[in-house]
Amino acid sequence: MSDEDSSARTDAPVPDREDAVSFEAFPLEEPLRRAIADAGFAYCTPIQARVLSHTLAGADAIGRAQTGTGKTAAFVITIIDDLLKNPVPVQRYAGEPRALIIAPTRELAMQIEKDTQQLARHTDLQVMSVVGGMNFNRQQEHLRGRLVDILVATPGRLLDFANRRDLWLDRVESLVIDEGDRMLDMGFIPDVKRIVRLTPSSRHRQTMLFSATFNQDVMNLSRRWTQDPVIVEVEPESVATESVEQKVYVTETAQKFNLLYNLITRENLHKVIIFANRRDITRNLYEKLEKHGVSCAMISGEVPQNRRMKTLERFREGQVRALIATDVAGRGIHIDGVTHVVNYNLPEDPEDYVHRIGRTGRAGESGISISFACEEDAFLLPELEKAIGRSLECEYPPRELLDEHVPAEEKRGEQTPG
Repeated sequence: MSDEDSSARTDAPVPDREDAVSFEAFPLEEPLRRAIADAGFAYCTPIQARVLSHTLAGADAIGRAQTGTGKTAAFVITIIDDLLKNPVPVQRYAGEPRALIIAPTRELAMQIEKDTQQLARHTDLQVMSVVGGMNFNRQQEHLRGRLVDILVATPGRLLDFANRRDLWLDRVESLVIDEGDRMLDMGFIPDVKRIVRLTPSSRHRQTMLFSATFNQDVMNLSRRWTQDPVIVEVEPESVATESVEQKVYVTETAQKFNLLYNLITRENLHKVIIFANRRDITRNLYEKLEKHGVSCAMISGEVPQNRRMKTLERFREGQVRALIATDVAGRGIHIDGVTHVVNYNLPEDPEDYVHRIGRTGRAGESGISISFACEEDAFLLPELEKAIGRSLECEYPPRELLDEHVPAEEKRGEQTPG
């Protein structure tokens, strides 16, 4: 449950704290309370405390919060507690979920599924995901063959199953729409509107919508889909800057790879995520780093989903030291122990910068973000600074970090007589 950064586990009663709310303050069902303790969480994050005080009583909610604030647990705890307190008295059928969580990317949906399974571990609730890029027939078999209580889905694949009548949403009691601004950016809102229409009316379901930003479009949709919602906001800069040291190296495009390679090897980085803006850049970086002897892996939209998941597991277990990702693929990455994030390209969307650096400095640990600003993208810095609410100090990298490194096989080739 890596989206949460509550405090460490304790087997003794949780002591009162003036600056935090304990999960024991809420009348949660015992199996859920045990799972929260198993996960090592005692105190709520600010958004958890503020959301749960309303949603556990059945209220709708609109939340503005970044990844890393604990929002996933806020809506998952609400859903699980409600389903446990209100068992269905009538016969149920396959393909009729009681709760639906919609997320914009496969990685985020599958991370939410994993977190939900962790919190539901002491219950009989069945959790599954349906996402694009995974085996369609296997997902179809699961939907047809067993009951599902909590379904996590990406919009396109969800509609595929609904249109085939493998999935019915008229029994949905709780609806969560996560990262509403990202849904808008990625063009998913028409699909989400169709999905919402397949669920009971807002008077007969609990609806929670979360977004990193509250623009007018997001608020209009939120109010259309909710009933008298409580609005909770957590400032993004509190997530982005408290535990992450942020550096900006001013460099030339031609020097960026040398700078990246020397940072990894001379600084002995072992769990670093490198963000690039395009698939071709991630592929090129992967090939060059491998050629230079750096153990690395890549995830982007062109990598099949099953390979992405295996790649993330290898990175999580420390089998590779560097992971190269695009923003779409990287939005759902929640891996503990990431020490560094490198922005090989500055992101064009300031919110992506906040999400990128949020991959490190998690769960109370410190982290370092290093961004490369070159002649092609340095003009983006003012907007990034505005997004995090602080100025970024720019510096030139030490000369030794710009030294060129020739791969060992090329050196051998140069020494071979012609």
